[in-house]
Amino acid sequence: MLIETMTGAVTRRGLLGGMGAGAMMAAAPAMAAPSASKGSIRPLDVMDPRENLYGFAKMWGTIGAKPVISAYQGVQYAIVGRKRAQPLFGFYGFANIRNAIQPDGSIKVMGKECGYFVDLASGQIMDTWDNPWTGEKVKTWAFLNDKFRGSLGLTRKVFEVNGSKTVNNDAKAGSAAEPFRLPWQAVGDQYLLGWDYAHEYTNPVTPEGWPKASSGRTVNPSEHFVLYTPRAEIDDRSVESARYTGGFMRQGPWWPWMKMGQSGVDGVLMGRMHSYKITGTHDDIPRVVLDRVVKDRPDLLDDPTDGPDEGVVDTFGKYARDVPPEVAGYKKP
Repeated sequence: MLIETMTGAVTRRGLLGGMGAGAMMAAAPAMAAPSASKGSIRPLDVMDPRENLYGFAKMWGTIGAKPVISAYQGVQYAIVGRKRAQPLFGFYGFANIRNAIQPDGSIKVMGKECGYFVDLASGQIMDTWDNPWTGEKVKTWAFLNDKFRGSLGLTRKVFEVNGSKTVNNDAKAGSAAEPFRLPWQAVGDQYLLGWDYAHEYTNPVTPEGWPKASSGRTVNPSEHFVLYTPRAEIDDRSVESARYTGGFMRQGPWWPWMKMGQSGVDGVLMGRMHSYKITGTHDDIPRVVLDRVVKDRPDLLDDPTDGPDEGVVDTFGKYARDVPPEVAGYKKP
């Protein structure tokens, strides 16, 4: 992909200057496959941690100076006991990311992200949801993160959330001290890649403070990606960002906003989503999400800023920070 086609990133100034979402989408340039020069092609060395980081940074975002957009959209299901999986709502969102390669080959990740819940019948973002188990109409709570910064180093990534550590791609045996190598597979004109992490940590949304929102003392969300990216765009060293398409699966406990803490229903949420970076522009954002962000949070489309690492911002932790406790006088730990 040609990074030149993506340098017209949407800015708050442009959004507030009278350009509507429809006009922006019409104006967004389409991304084209690169025309490689022979001297710029070098196949990815999957055994070299620096090469792994280089390939991942190009695919997941861009190593250029301007951020690119990636997006996801799909459905979340409820699985209760041995009952049939029940579709509940859509789960749509996007990320606005750029990656900076450091002198030692590590990657600084800078971005913004969001996730919204969508009514399956209308296709519109839900502000409220009728809980079929409790009979309660609850307010939905979109995950809106205007700043995430982190680093990927030359050894296997360890995520730390609320005091618990998780090693990415743990299906492969080994320790966190091993070199950073991902399971790249070259098949035809594509690289295939899996990216997984499985968490288990103390729930920040405590039963004492949020008895209805809390799903218990611990939470165990995990996310799993299968990704496909053109080899020509990864191997061409003159290209700063590579397209990808793939599948995104997330499982975890009830979202806090569902208010299932006192329902007595023990279940799991499972989502299957498309995950993709095709144009790298706001054209990739599901239209209902773009319309809502333009209206309510245009800053999520501004360029992410550099600065110190912020660490992982999990949805449960952000809910506990942003939503007041249900119990009067409760003091957050």
